[in-house]
Amino acid sequence: MTAMHDTSPLGADTPSATAAAAAPRRRHPLAWVPSLYLAQGLPFYAVALVAGQMLKSMGVPNDQIARWTGAIGLAWAFKALWSPFLELAPSKRLAVVGLQLLGGASLGAVALALQLPAWFAVCIALLAVVALASSTHDIVADGIYIANLSAREQAAYAGWQGAFFNAAKFLSLGGLLILAGYLEDRIGAELAWTTVFALLGGLLVLLGLYHLRALPAGPGDRSASQGGMGGIAATLADVIRTFFAKPGIWVAILFIILFRAGEGQIQSIGPLFLRDAREVGGLGLSTAEVGFAYGTVGTAAFLLGSIAGGYFTAWLSLRRAMPWLILAMNLPNAVFWYLSEAQPSSLALISGALGLEMFGYGFGFVGVTLFIMQVVASGRYQTAHYALGTGFMQLGFVLFKVVSGDIQGALGYRNFFLWVLVAALPVLVLSRFMRMTPAEAPSAS
Repeated sequence: MTAMHDTSPLGADTPSATAAAAAPRRRHPLAWVPSLYLAQGLPFYAVALVAGQMLKSMGVPNDQIARWTGAIGLAWAFKALWSPFLELAPSKRLAVVGLQLLGGASLGAVALALQLPAWFAVCIALLAVVALASSTHDIVADGIYIANLSAREQAAYAGWQGAFFNAAKFLSLGGLLILAGYLEDRIGAELAWTTVFALLGGLLVLLGLYHLRALPAGPGDRSASQGGMGGIAATLADVIRTFFAKPGIWVAILFIILFRAGEGQIQSIGPLFLRDAREVGGLGLSTAEVGFAYGTVGTAAFLLGSIAGGYFTAWLSLRRAMPWLILAMNLPNAVFWYLSEAQPSSLALISGALGLEMFGYGFGFVGVTLFIMQVVASGRYQTAHYALGTGFMQLGFVLFKVVSGDIQGALGYRNFFLWVLVAALPVLVLSRFMRMTPAEAPSAS
């Protein structure tokens, strides 16, 4: 099948016969989709989860961990505001590679910063650079994904997309967290986490070098915008205008934000709950045990859930699958309430419970991704509108993450996990009224 070519401003879906004729042989999606989204996930989880485990080992309180890592995560919420200016880049492929190399270098710098007296402030600043590079990378990477795959392929490979985005969690919260726990007992927390962040940075750099050859040419590579900064600013204004002119867009935005209400809190506090002492309501697991239970078993279950959710949605259709996806994503959060109530000591039982929770999370997360891609982002500015939609998705995650530490501190772990279940109800109710067909805006000016 001939690939779709992104030749109009900001990913407008206007095919170019000339570009199609000149394009090289189409690469199979499995040659680049998994690695591209692994590279997208590594810096995201480095900021969202790995940094939290590092700060926990260094003695930083839960509320500070949630607040700072959440605030840094705002880069993903507002990334669409600078997405049009990426049109000045002559090649989407080279932009992806450059941003991966910048993110890898910044993660390596975090490793060095841990040896400084003012390590906390320097690490937060460097993680902010990682977040900016990664969120900008997401825009271009998603543009390549949308431009090269048909709507049916987007649905079929959404599971692979989500699976390898979160395979980064398997590598970081699994293998690297186990390594950190092993090294903490032998060389201390500072040197242990220096090693972990150096490995994260090195892996992202290697992926960047691989993508010099692996990423598809043609749909992702075209001439830079000829309108200059003024033309880009005018296009940005038109992108925003047409996005908010879509019928029902405000209800769709509310749906996207609420979709992650439970997840944003569970993914922030859950790993910290596993490590906190039993005297304060936690499970008292070591760093290495969390790496095995949450990062290895849990993430493997997430990968299976993501792939299954993608094929399930492609088979059933997004409209009919959505209620099941929401239930699958949120009902397994009851696992954390059970763990806080029973406080089991068996690592096998804890790992199995987390595997159930993570399978449901992976299965259901496909729903919001495809809702944004196929319903909200439809129309001329597909790539830019997808960036806006995923920005609101991240905003929902950040809003609930930033306050999760304070809520947990006020309620305690047991009542906090009950609150998370209640927080997931509004999106389930709202889904009954959501339109699952493309929301077209008036023609762009």
